[in-house]
Amino acid sequence: MVKIRLSRLGSKKRPFYRIVAADSRSPRDGKFLEILGYYDPRTTPHVLEVKKDRVDDWVSKGAQKSGRVEKLISTLS
Repeated sequence: MVKIRLSRLGSKKRPFYRIVAADSRSPRDGKFLEILGYYDPRTTPHVLEVKKDRVDDWVSKGAQKSGRVEKLISTLS
C-alpha cells in the first residue's frame, strides 16, 4: 500500500520535512516513490509547498494520506 507521509530531514533540533509517496513498509526516512512537496515548521509563518495535482493523482491510484499530511493539506484550501 502506498502512503503519502512526512519524511524528516534537517539536523538535530532543526527539523525540515518532505511530503513523499512511499510504500507503507518502508522506514520513515527510507526509500520513497516521489517527492510531493515540503514543510518547514521553523519559519514564521510555516512554509508549506505541495504539488496538489500529483497528490490527487496518487490518491486516485489508491494512496492514503497520513493524519498529519491530511491536516497540512487541508490548511491550504
